[in-house]
Amino acid sequence: MSGFQPPEPLHVCHVFGPDRLGVPIVLDSPHSGAMRPPDFGCKLTDEDLRDAQDTHIDTLYLPATELGIRLLAAQFPRTYIDVNRHEGDVDMALLDGPWPGILQPSGKARLGKALAWRTLDDGRPLYDAPLSVQAMQWRIAHYHRPYHAALKRLLDEAFDRFGCVYHLNCHSMNPVSGFMGEGGPGNARADFVLGDRDGTTCSTDFTAFVQQSLAAHGYDVAVNHPFKGVELVRAYAQPAQGRHSLQIEINKRIYMDMATGQPHANFPILQQQLTKLLADISSHFLAVSSHQGPP
Repeated sequence: MSGFQPPEPLHVCHVFGPDRLGVPIVLDSPHSGAMRPPDFGCKLTDEDLRDAQDTHIDTLYLPATELGIRLLAAQFPRTYIDVNRHEGDVDMALLDGPWPGILQPSGKARLGKALAWRTLDDGRPLYDAPLSVQAMQWRIAHYHRPYHAALKRLLDEAFDRFGCVYHLNCHSMNPVSGFMGEGGPGNARADFVLGDRDGTTCSTDFTAFVQQSLAAHGYDVAVNHPFKGVELVRAYAQPAQGRHSLQIEINKRIYMDMATGQPHANFPILQQQLTKLLADISSHFLAVSSHQGPP
């Protein structure tokens, strides 16, 4: 085994929004973090890693907190450990030895994007040497599990107060898929992709409402292609019990300059549109839930 020395972990995540939830909506941005943990050991630069980051996604949704919504945002890079994976989704090609725990592969390892990323979208490797099993266990214990615990707490608090909860798992995507991209390289992507794991993580009414609301602004909105949603919508969704989770991917080109990484002129427009969407979700679905009574 390696001589891994456990470092002091970074601040894992931050909750934006009111102390007391005003509406049954919870947002989480698991891939917008950029603070490098001291044990990362990645050979690529911060600029390189930005390709995998959901750049500005937490900022895009931040005005929604004024509606009484809470937003959970990871502070560390998804390439270090991806909280949108099951903790058993370990890429064995990345490790220096056998995994002592339960393995639950999702198929993402073939793209180099399992629990800890092995490659970027363009195929560049993150490391010059394998990670130790101990290092992976550290990342799970000090980053993955605390993030999931924080999200579960927010979802449970909303459900306990309102009898329902609508969870939006917030992401961005590159305009065209890369060499190791989902669905194969060179595929242009829609403006938005909604993922409800083929109708299993939220009501079809909720998915349709979000799709139609975004399409009304002139956006091209795909559903479950090429992204169906992964662990963070799967783990806590029970739509029959009033717990709805929907992944929402935004094409980066509609809010940022792909060359500089900076927001462009449509950023504040999209920000306003997303805030209106969340206000409409609140007014519509809270009214429906109140009419139907607790699940």
